[in-house]
Amino acid sequence: MPGIVEGKVAIVTGAGRGIGRAIAMMMAQEGAKVLVNDVGAALDGSGGDTGPAQQVVDEIKKAGGQAIASTLSIGEPQNADQIVKAALDAFGRVDILVNNAGILRDKIFHRMSWSDWSDVIGVHLHGSFSMSRACATHFREQNSGSMIHMTSTSGLIGNFGQANYMAAKMGIVGLSRGIALDMQRFNVRSNAIAPFAWGRMIGSIPTETEDEKKRVERLQQMTPEKIAPLVVYLGSDRAAGVSGQILSVRNNEIFLFNQPRPIRSIHRADGWTPEKLDQQLKGAFGPSFTPLDRSGEVFSWDPI
Repeated sequence: MPGIVEGKVAIVTGAGRGIGRAIAMMMAQEGAKVLVNDVGAALDGSGGDTGPAQQVVDEIKKAGGQAIASTLSIGEPQNADQIVKAALDAFGRVDILVNNAGILRDKIFHRMSWSDWSDVIGVHLHGSFSMSRACATHFREQNSGSMIHMTSTSGLIGNFGQANYMAAKMGIVGLSRGIALDMQRFNVRSNAIAPFAWGRMIGSIPTETEDEKKRVERLQQMTPEKIAPLVVYLGSDRAAGVSGQILSVRNNEIFLFNQPRPIRSIHRADGWTPEKLDQQLKGAFGPSFTPLDRSGEVFSWDPI
């Protein structure tokens, strides 16, 4: 029986390890030809290694699939066209883009440097734009395509010491939604996934207190392989009609996130002054304010 993405060509960034590797492997298992992109950098974006991407390619080929490696950095805009060209040269087309690559530079905000900020935004948000833009022309011409972008509950909900990462991941939500709106006429879909999986990205979570240690133990139950099925499904034609959405995978749970819409309003026929706002705003809106929760406080139960 043919796989769910049989005959399609997928580009997966950050595919040398962790979630990206699991996605690339399952794409191949389900019949896709895969371009495995990974610069082989450390978690903070430093250094590089051609090994991880090639190892995944070798594993895919050993299992009977087709794949090629790319070690170009998505942080450099000109590289995106070269990555897409490599897929076209090798396989003749491109159907699926998974924007998974990223780095972390966690710092409490008042100590965050410009490079901590700009480097994280550069890889996550600018890199996702560059790759999406490079694929968009081809998707438009063939009147089909699917983009899957990795966001995070750190952005959707919040976390300490991650203002740069949160901004990048919320930016990706806007990017995904914008692509979905602009390209729906060309039968191109775009969705965002907030993945829960143990890997290098969350492996840096502090484990100083007993509560933090217990939480990390629970998180370690969630393997990257649990993320891959949803990504592969969204890349397939079976997911027609699913676009502009934010989903999440947490072990065996899948969530659909809501998106910002007005929830309360106040008005005065005579208009507003700062004094009148002081008299009314907190009383009217206060019960509906979103609390300053962190992701772990919202997802407070053990993974299922």
